Amino acid sequence: MDDILYMKQALEQARQAFEKDEVPVGAVIVCNGRIISRAHNLTEQLNDVTAHAEMQAFTAAANFLGGKYLDECTLYVTLEPCVMCAGASYWTQLKRIVYGARDEKRGFHLTGKEILHPKTEITGGVMEQECATILKEFFQKKRN
Repeated sequence: MDDILYMKQALEQARQAFEKDEVPVGAVIVCNGRIISRAHNLTEQLNDVTAHAEMQAFTAAANFLGGKYLDECTLYVTLEPCVMCAGASYWTQLKRIVYGARDEKRGFHLTGKEILHPKTEITGGVMEQECATILKEFFQKKRN
């Protein structure tokens, strides 16, 4: 039940990205039952290919906690993390990653779970339909 609650918050971030004409991916990081960071893609606004929702959320969470390790935290993200974000999550030592839609073209699963920290738990498919729908709508709008 908590996974759905927090994924709804990540989806709200994805909606904010959509409104800014960013690829609608949103993320929140939860520590001890509290959201400590919220983020969405900012690659267009910042003109920075690394400004993915997860990367923004990692930075905000580390600043909030005052340290680089997020080993007691869970990342909720609307789209399966890419290889870059999964690699960064390794260094944060995230306790858990929960994602909505699977990314068949760029998701970390293409390289294998070894890219993640060995202690990181994975849960996929939370609110998958809703997370996939906002992405489909965004790219349909771009094609028209």
